[in-house]
Amino acid sequence: MKHVIALDVGGTGMKAALLAQDGSVLFEARRPTGREHGTDAVVATILDFAADLADEGLSRFGCRPLAAGVAVPGTIDERNGIAVFSANLGWRDLPLRKLLGERLAGPGGEAMPIALGHDVRSGGLAEGRLGAGRGVDRFLFIALGTGIAGAIGIGGRIEAGAHGYGGEIGHVVVRPGGPRCGCGARGCLETLASASAVSRAWAEACGDPRAEASDCATAVEAGDERALAVWQDAVAALADGITLAQSLLDPSTVIVGGGLAEAGDTLFTPLRAAVSDRLTFQMTPKVVPATLKDTAASLGAGLLAWDLLSTEVTE
Repeated sequence: MKHVIALDVGGTGMKAALLAQDGSVLFEARRPTGREHGTDAVVATILDFAADLADEGLSRFGCRPLAAGVAVPGTIDERNGIAVFSANLGWRDLPLRKLLGERLAGPGGEAMPIALGHDVRSGGLAEGRLGAGRGVDRFLFIALGTGIAGAIGIGGRIEAGAHGYGGEIGHVVVRPGGPRCGCGARGCLETLASASAVSRAWAEACGDPRAEASDCATAVEAGDERALAVWQDAVAALADGITLAQSLLDPSTVIVGGGLAEAGDTLFTPLRAAVSDRLTFQMTPKVVPATLKDTAASLGAGLLAWDLLSTEVTE
């Protein structure tokens, strides 16, 4: 059976699959990234994992993968296949496409086609084609995690922008003069509505330095007024960010994923109401939870690999 390698490289772990052309998963595997051993060890682990997946495909299906897709965090140059920078994994200007292509070369020495993608944009691609955005022509995907990132879906593809930074809704300033963000600005959305921002605010409000965003959600459901105040601030900031995006992009659907989205209706009920209240002439988008959870980026990487093959055939 024809298949491709789909690999998502995270800060602590890697998720992978062998993916058929229709997006169905033929095999899944996970492995630690091993960043505690240094950058060189991380790169070696990625290459070894990819090689093992290629061997798995050959063993199971009698043929080698046709291509591989890899999703990575940080700044990337998709066109040239360069992982430009990752603070978590410690690399700079890593020629990942070249390294993987050579490691996965066929018997005749020909390099395997490799697609390199940003982890959140890859996740957005998968949600758009296989998950909550299936059949939706224009959507905005927002991942609420340690930070906030996003992806703009148009016609079944992700719009990365002129310089590869399209969809960075986490760095839209919604509270001018607000908390300092890691990017250098103040009042960015991710300083107020990310899971880590909610964790910090709730830890301060309840006096427990170990408190997390999920604990805040539980306290909201129990009627804790301190938790409700923290939660309302985060929802208000997120609604402001979505409203701004709605004015600029006019998506029909906003897909919200990441750890904070696990709160379910505790998040989505007030968020939908807050977005609706803020809109004037704009059409109200559907605000829905992501469905692919932590497999989205690896699935998206596989879809990028199939897209690469389709492009090569067309050319």
